[in-house]
Amino acid sequence: MSRTIKKNDNFCFKCGKPYWNDGRTTGIGLCQCDKTVKDDDSIDDLLEENFMKHKITFENSKIKITFENSKIKATFEYPAEYSAKEVADPLDTGAGIAEPEGGGYERVICNSWDEAASRATANTADVVFPEATGDWGTITHFALFDAITAGNMLAHGALAVSKTVDTGIDAKFAAGDIDVVFNTGGMSTYLANALLDHLLKTTPFSVPTNIYVALATDTIVDTDTGTTITEPAGGSYARIVCNGWDAAAAGLSDNTAAITFETATGDWGVCTDACLVDASTVGNLLFYLAADNSRNPDIGDTAQFDAGAFDVTLD
Repeated sequence: MSRTIKKNDNFCFKCGKPYWNDGRTTGIGLCQCDKTVKDDDSIDDLLEENFMKHKITFENSKIKITFENSKIKATFEYPAEYSAKEVADPLDTGAGIAEPEGGGYERVICNSWDEAASRATANTADVVFPEATGDWGTITHFALFDAITAGNMLAHGALAVSKTVDTGIDAKFAAGDIDVVFNTGGMSTYLANALLDHLLKTTPFSVPTNIYVALATDTIVDTDTGTTITEPAGGSYARIVCNGWDAAAAGLSDNTAAITFETATGDWGVCTDACLVDASTVGNLLFYLAADNSRNPDIGDTAQFDAGAFDVTLD
């Protein structure tokens, strides 16, 4: 059922519910959007959380790449990547990690990766494990870690064909056999490639000074850029800086405070999507989402995402 937007109505692009604001700091009857967490099958939860902190943790209005553990805060450094064989699915949380025990098994360093393209990268050279001196069992999965023992799991996946490794066998992954991939949707191909290259030591990622929120009147796709998205034209529309984001948890981060656009002085058209970009005009597309309820801001309307309404997730 349609609803006519009245002059000076405020409404949330996440849930589409209007509310009235009397101009004070706190609005009256603010809507509450539900948060959703999207599970993924390719990148572990710890890496998701730290990529979020890498991308949108701020200090003194500037992005700072950080890991946080209790009261300890340390600057992110490139980890050495260690390839490991698994006899069970490690799971995104790492709860299922089960490596071979004994028989000469140990993790192997793998710091040579192809430049990411189309949201994926692969090992550039063969990854060769020590010759087995005992039974390693049936190998079903692989995982990447940032330490020779223990450490944090960065990525994992299932082998196309399980392999049994016994005494005398030289186990290896041939060049190109280990694929690390970001799923499609929600994140631009530009950012997916940049984060893969950053993590796997090909090209450091330079974080933007500011994050901007933009609206779009057409569907946004992975391959879009800050130039190709279709934004409202005129009517006092402009992208809005948003540098305040919650600390990531379980691969999810939200805007800490409300994101409020300038009051429209003309028809903005039907806004169906929203996104994060790294510049006030043009620039690179970072993350995007489709609005649960499309809205058409017109003269006197104020478009807004309430605090916690803009969900950013990793796949």
